[in-house]
Amino acid sequence: MERVQLSEKAAVDRPLKPTESTRHQCLHCGVAVTAGQDYCCSGCEAAHQVVTQNIQAKSLSQFADQDQTGVYKLTLGVSGVHCASCIAAIEGELNKDRSVQSARVNMSTERLSFTWDGARQHGDTLTEKIEAMGYALRPLDQAVLASKASKEEKRLLKSIAVSGFAAGNIMLFSVGLWTTSSEVMGMAVRDFMHWLSALIALPTVAYSGLPFFSSAWAVLRQGYTNMDVPISLAIILASGMSVFETINHGEHVYFDSAVMLLFFLLIGRYLDARARGKARQSAANLLSKLVGEARVIKPNGFEMLPLSKVKAGMKLLVQAGENFPADGKLLSDHASVDMSLITGESLPQTTGKGAAVYAGTTNMSGAAEMVVTEKTDKSLLSEIVTLMEVAEQGAARYVRLADKAAKLYTPAVHTLALVTFLFWVVLTATPWQVALLHAVTVLIITCPCALGLAVPVVQVLASGQLMRHGILMKSGDALEKMAEADTVIFDKTGTLTMGNLVLQSAPNDADIMQIAASMAARSAHPLSRALADHYDGDLLPLTVAEHAGKGLSAQWQGRDYRLGSGRWLNQSSDQDALGAELWLVSDQEKLGHFTFADDIRPDAGIIIQDLKNLGMDIHLLSGDRQAVVENVAGQLGINNFQGDIDPAGKCDVIDRLQDQGHKVLFVGDGLNDAPSLAAAYVSMSPSTAVDISQNAADVIFQGAMLSPVRTALLTARKSATLIKQNFALAILYNIIAVPFAMLGFVTPMFAAIAMSASSLVVISNSFRLRMDQAIKANK
Repeated sequence: MERVQLSEKAAVDRPLKPTESTRHQCLHCGVAVTAGQDYCCSGCEAAHQVVTQNIQAKSLSQFADQDQTGVYKLTLGVSGVHCASCIAAIEGELNKDRSVQSARVNMSTERLSFTWDGARQHGDTLTEKIEAMGYALRPLDQAVLASKASKEEKRLLKSIAVSGFAAGNIMLFSVGLWTTSSEVMGMAVRDFMHWLSALIALPTVAYSGLPFFSSAWAVLRQGYTNMDVPISLAIILASGMSVFETINHGEHVYFDSAVMLLFFLLIGRYLDARARGKARQSAANLLSKLVGEARVIKPNGFEMLPLSKVKAGMKLLVQAGENFPADGKLLSDHASVDMSLITGESLPQTTGKGAAVYAGTTNMSGAAEMVVTEKTDKSLLSEIVTLMEVAEQGAARYVRLADKAAKLYTPAVHTLALVTFLFWVVLTATPWQVALLHAVTVLIITCPCALGLAVPVVQVLASGQLMRHGILMKSGDALEKMAEADTVIFDKTGTLTMGNLVLQSAPNDADIMQIAASMAARSAHPLSRALADHYDGDLLPLTVAEHAGKGLSAQWQGRDYRLGSGRWLNQSSDQDALGAELWLVSDQEKLGHFTFADDIRPDAGIIIQDLKNLGMDIHLLSGDRQAVVENVAGQLGINNFQGDIDPAGKCDVIDRLQDQGHKVLFVGDGLNDAPSLAAAYVSMSPSTAVDISQNAADVIFQGAMLSPVRTALLTARKSATLIKQNFALAILYNIIAVPFAMLGFVTPMFAAIAMSASSLVVISNSFRLRMDQAIKANK
């Protein structure tokens, strides 16, 4: 049986899956076995499986995703992050490793995200370093996250109750000590009351101070500091000095201050945890819709499966009022779907067989059948949550500023406390006990929490607010850039217009229509889709090349065909046509002329006027004919417009405006808009855009309306204002509080209240974003 007791470390050191050529030893105990066998006995096999499961359970790298370039990305929940110093310590430790490409901690959402190049298992080495610093890491399981948060809050509440009860009892003794002199009371009575206070205070400090002490000790062991270090130092110094004074019959005993200080600090931390918990609910609420079971249709009935086991190709039955469990297509002839989660539109949409449905949306009609096209973890809703997390974790300019300030916190606060102590002892001849109390006050009152929360809370709230309007932020600095934009350039087709083009006129020749439709079917351009949708015949097996901003080309039966714009094909436009046009040409011979109609987005005129009222300079650039562009610009009141412009021309206009000092917001959707989306200072793209455009854009919006552009601008400007206010509040707090503490005008208890209040003020100010009436009006 000794063989079964092999340590897990030995199992890790030995390869778990050796090749056939090396299988001459038992995988568990190492004794010789017949070639091709893995174990010498059933006991070793069972024991090794247990060891393997334990190893896998400890591995966090198994949750990492690998991109096409081979880079791994891992996002985990992280506990113990209480200030910007913690963020700097974690990110700094990860960035020491050369394989790490990026690392970001989001304090509001309590998430750590980092990427590395190399073996997957190297992720476990990196996570072990962070856990060795005293920060707990865990997979992003919503049930675990909720349980962890609940346990932390309960622990804080117990500590608050114990410290509050103790503070009340110590105060009963302190009243007598405050109101009577030692001469009247007598030294023996005073010492007795001091010892009674110590009997209550010391166990209270040991228990209620544990959240601060354990956090401080964990980082100090690794050579780091965080906000809990000066807090713990202050509590220990106040308590230790009081014990020293009690033993030596002194009068400078501050057990009441130490316990009361702890009481107020715990209240602040609890309220801070609750407020940050509300701020990170957006993604959690979305992901909660992806938890549960799905009703899988089987030949002999139904089978309930966890959503994690639902795969593409499965047929599901969704009852009325239930959420669709995955992305897929309807098999039922009719369904009414609440798409507000995805599009932001409150009215249910009536759909039919073959229509796309998305995970998290709600079936509002009778039972509906669907076939799964994407697993739950690859659904549109999952991607939306991922985009939100990416945006929240982005290192915008204000985030970088807060990080730099946090790095100065630890040396600055301890230096100020030492200066305070020396000032009172050396220059004023104050008793060291009083000077130490002033230094303790400085340690407590100088808190970087408000500075650390100034940006992330606003980012989380803004991302959630925009999500409710069907707007997805893809980059962390998109909000910051959007707030600075002063010029908006719109594309026309699919952006200012619906993009749901309808073929108005076409050649009355079946062969020409077949060739044109066969070419158009290979393109995602709105004009191509409209032409292909109109044709219901058989398609030819063509190999089609797409030329951005120009058209398509293909070969068939020895002839070259081109389908595209008149300018590209040297064809004269129909001056009477106010819609888009396409020509089909073969070997310089004109074969067909196609015209299309496209409706302007219903609210485009109102939104353009509102953007002007916001001080934005509006431009319209389109590859469509000048007459068509002029017509659309006239309807919408846009004075700066240009048609017949290719992708390079759009980029030239953007570059010229930005060279003049303008911050350009470009809104476009087509393949030809991808360079412009990338070149602009900040960019937006509708969800109907082609993939390359969505990848290039900083922001994606849902729905048939243009109002998300205005909503995004208003939200960004409000967010920028709140972030600046938060920085101002945090800086103003320290400018006022620190000198008062150094000069002895602030007690430790008041310092604890002020420190907690500064964080709560910043958080409360951030929540004003939800109450902004201008943004609410854009729903």
